[in-house]
Amino acid sequence: MTLTIDDVMLQLKELGTEQTKMTFIRHGAGEPLFGVKVGDLKKLVKEVKKDQQLAKALYDTGNSDAMYLAGLTVNPKAVDADMLRRWARQAYWYMLAEYTVAGVAAESEHALELAQEWIDSPDEFVAACGWSTWANYISITPDGELDLDKLRTLLRRVEQEIHGERNRVRYTMNGFVIAVGSYVAPLTAEASAVAEAIGKVHVNVGQTACKVPLATEYIGKIIDMDRVGRKRKTCIC
Repeated sequence: MTLTIDDVMLQLKELGTEQTKMTFIRHGAGEPLFGVKVGDLKKLVKEVKKDQQLAKALYDTGNSDAMYLAGLTVNPKAVDADMLRRWARQAYWYMLAEYTVAGVAAESEHALELAQEWIDSPDEFVAACGWSTWANYISITPDGELDLDKLRTLLRRVEQEIHGERNRVRYTMNGFVIAVGSYVAPLTAEASAVAEAIGKVHVNVGQTACKVPLATEYIGKIIDMDRVGRKRKTCIC
């Protein structure tokens, strides 16, 4: 049985709770949304499968839960750059920009083009999406396929600009340094040096208990666990 957009939206409505909805709103989400836990969204993936048209329709609803589900179900290898640009513009809070769109973009054929384009955007969430796309891309790409000189340039940019950047951009720049230090073995030492230079990064996380990870500590733990360079199979989550 093929699900329709109405079928999925009804299921999302039934899975939503007021408590989860209010939690998401405190983190930056806004109406419309039902408040569906990410774990429950993942249970719908098998039903929605990789229906590209349905995924696009879900994202276009503007409903945060549906938009997140779209990112879990869309086939990243079959998306075009213009669709990803549109998704990035529509991502109005960090979970959509930094997880949904960034994850799909990182696994697409347009990862490098869009990551570089987006980090220069005047829109805070698009720029944050760009840095998150970079971080996700290097987490799944073999070191031999990475342009290490480009990553060095980006590390220097973070070191020079992070504390003067916009709120969520600071967060994702910090995440980029952590990703380089954790996933790109040839650059772990350089990323650690940048992490030391930037120190604590201050981000306004609103009325939440979220904390900004200290890059030096995070990379240090990865080194201690002997997990440097271990790539992920997927960054869509």
